[in-house]
Amino acid sequence: MSYQLIVCILSDNSLFITHNSYLKNMNKVIIFSAPSGSGKTTLVKHSLEAIPELEFSISCTTRQPRGSETHAVDYHFISPDEFRQKISEEAFVEFEEVYTDKYYGTLKSEVEKIWNQGKVVIFDVDVKGGISLKKYFGEKALSIFIEPPSIAELERRLISRNTDDAETIKTRVEKAGEELTYAIEFDKIVINSDLGQAKIEIESLIKNFIGN
Repeated sequence: MSYQLIVCILSDNSLFITHNSYLKNMNKVIIFSAPSGSGKTTLVKHSLEAIPELEFSISCTTRQPRGSETHAVDYHFISPDEFRQKISEEAFVEFEEVYTDKYYGTLKSEVEKIWNQGKVVIFDVDVKGGISLKKYFGEKALSIFIEPPSIAELERRLISRNTDDAETIKTRVEKAGEELTYAIEFDKIVINSDLGQAKIEIESLIKNFIGN
């Protein structure tokens, strides 16, 4: 890609200097959603490695970290009371109480920070959060639903992940059945039956959307 410097004179007569990729990517977002265990996070990480224009939006959550997850890297891990305080401050683009006292939300400050860097925001959110974000951003957003090849395979993946107890897995599998009915509300559906092929498909969709 060739870059051109762009000089704008602002209303206060100051200069704003940027390049054409900044204007091309301004205010665009990529939304990944899926039932838990569909491979969404793996595909998000691949997209970030393969496409330098992307920057991950770190969500807030009240759930406990899993495995090697790190605060302010994978999520902003906060308490339910802290989350509710941010709701009252209207700090979120969207938020969802997925289970009792288990909140997820997208901070307005995260989105603005990434756009100010001239990059495209990439979200890793639950299904209802993905639908809310698509409604909020409209044509500025590409929403992608990652679908497991089957409910049985999704359950197998959740068990092999070894991060949840049997009751939690049962709840997630039941929830997945409901979430799959929302797939048609997304711009694109990618069935993750073969990870390598899913990576290729995702990369192509994103590059076409942001104009690479």
